[in-house]
Amino acid sequence: MERRLSEVRYRPHDLLRLRRLPGGASDDAPAWVIDAFRHAPFAVVRRAQADPGIVAVGLRGITRAQRYAAYADEHDIEATFTPECLVRTNPPPARASLPPFVLLRALVDSGCLAAFEWGPAGSAAFELATAIPTITPSSDLDLLIRAPGPLSHGDAQRLSTELQAHAARAGLRIDVQLDAPAGGVALAEWALGKPRTMVRSTDGPRLVADPWSIEPAVPAEVT
Repeated sequence: MERRLSEVRYRPHDLLRLRRLPGGASDDAPAWVIDAFRHAPFAVVRRAQADPGIVAVGLRGITRAQRYAAYADEHDIEATFTPECLVRTNPPPARASLPPFVLLRALVDSGCLAAFEWGPAGSAAFELATAIPTITPSSDLDLLIRAPGPLSHGDAQRLSTELQAHAARAGLRIDVQLDAPAGGVALAEWALGKPRTMVRSTDGPRLVADPWSIEPAVPAEVT
């Protein structure tokens, strides 16, 4: 389930267990940040520019509004939990019947994502990594698909349709992001086949024609 430092490359949505609160966060952070980190010393890798030896991370609290951007020193990282590792992690028996975990297991069993490296993100990933109850029966299921190579609009549409059908049967909302070379792309948006699609990159949101090529990009406003 874990990847140790000698094996790791820190990528967006990886969860990191840290030895200490990221530098500077204790100086100006809201009180909930310190409390949340004391309860669960974890942070998620986010897309942002960072100096060598430093990882851009985000800290989370109890509510969706409690999110805090920070920077962690690589020397403070004790272990890494990737989405693709967490997909093979079972929740405690008392939590396994929660709909988001049932849906996650159904996707594994169906094999519809067998061609990809993929796994849970968001609340489900946080709970699987920390063993701290985080999701609720009505929580969305966030997924990340590593997509180093191109995925056609047609294939994206077929995959999105299949995943949404699984989600509908579970009575939940599913949010799927492709981790492409240009940044994070919503699978549902790429499936629409628009001339340009928004990607979330280390430089902020951008509009690109091809998330798998390096090209001049048009800044996009996030609403």
